[in-house]
Amino acid sequence: MTAKHDALEAMVIPVVEAMGCEFWGMEYLSQGRNATLRIFIEKEGGVQLEDCEKVSRQVSAVMDVEDPIAGEYTLEVSSPGMDRPLYTLAHYARFAGEKVELRLRVPFDGRRKFSGLIVGVEGDEVVVRVDNEEFLFTVDSIEKANIVPQF
Repeated sequence: MTAKHDALEAMVIPVVEAMGCEFWGMEYLSQGRNATLRIFIEKEGGVQLEDCEKVSRQVSAVMDVEDPIAGEYTLEVSSPGMDRPLYTLAHYARFAGEKVELRLRVPFDGRRKFSGLIVGVEGDEVVVRVDNEEFLFTVDSIEKANIVPQF
């Protein structure tokens, strides 16, 4: 994570929790003069549109006062959804037994993309079974990971 990402998270998490929601994760994407701040929230019983609206208004107010993003940005608040991104060891532990697609920051065994079953967490590593072979990845080595919805 970058210092900018950490600073934004430190501002956003208390606001999300004060609104009665769980902070699931955040993405900050900056492309030239345009930026997007995407916040994922969770709530027991499910996230409703009203929850997203409340959190968005409050985060927007804090961002207006603190002004941590230079220039214009788009703020998005939503549920993580069925194909939810995974960010923390707790997320991987919570979804043990589910199928995941992940992309590593740097190649491992000559590849960056893996698709398999989350076996669980061992220490500070995520255990993923791909074609009967288990791989261990640190959370920091994972660039992006999403649950694969099963229907």
